[in-house]
Amino acid sequence: MIDTGLRGRVALVTGANQGIGAATAVALAEQGAAVFLTYKRLEPTRHPAFPSAYDALRSATADEVVDRIRRAGGVAEAAEADLADPQAPSELFEQAEKTLGPVEILVNNASGWLGDTFEPRAADDFGRPLRMVDAESHDRQFAVDVRAVALLIAEFARRHIARGASWGRIIGLTSGGRDGFPTEVSYGAAKSAQESYAMSAAHELGKYGITANMVYPAVTDTGWIKEEDEEMMRAASPLRHIGQPEDVADVITFLASEQARCVTGQLIRLY
Repeated sequence: MIDTGLRGRVALVTGANQGIGAATAVALAEQGAAVFLTYKRLEPTRHPAFPSAYDALRSATADEVVDRIRRAGGVAEAAEADLADPQAPSELFEQAEKTLGPVEILVNNASGWLGDTFEPRAADDFGRPLRMVDAESHDRQFAVDVRAVALLIAEFARRHIARGASWGRIIGLTSGGRDGFPTEVSYGAAKSAQESYAMSAAHELGKYGITANMVYPAVTDTGWIKEEDEEMMRAASPLRHIGQPEDVADVITFLASEQARCVTGQLIRLY
């Protein structure tokens, strides 16, 4: 049996009320980490492109995830926060460390996703609503996916260095890449910026025992995929596979583990 070295560690996972964030919180807790989950309840879109169950997931608290972890004997706490608020990162670290102890693993999963484009299109290929890029769409996306991530990493590093710690993990989620992200252009640009922050963190913080990596999931069914789109998505995958949140959570858990102690500055793409 492989010992991941995560027992007794403390993790902060953003966007953890559903999907990849929730699966990651559960996976880390199963390895013995205490997990602080953050989330923001979103208003239902009530758009036909999104299954009604997806609306329910995104508007839920993290209580069910916390209860699942606790029933299995794990340790978890949760707090709702709007990461678009510049004060939220420091406040979340303060809450996490008061309840669970120093945060050693930071998982930047939350996203302010929206569909925007440079074209005059009303919907993408999945029927999801689109808007033209404007100041509001840019700022809304970058506030959560870029500024909040930068502030969370900075707060993580500040506290880590101040207490003289020598072990830490930063893991982010990305999508899009150098070819951009048509119909999700601000989302793709924000994720590219997040990648740059993570790579800088890998180089600057390695001497303090911190690794920093990014995970690029395959198309992952977090509840938004309609049955009629599944065949098309499988055909686009080399593995003929639609990703599940647990697939991504397993890779994040590996990057947090002792086995990944020499892995840093990497972008790991899943298919």
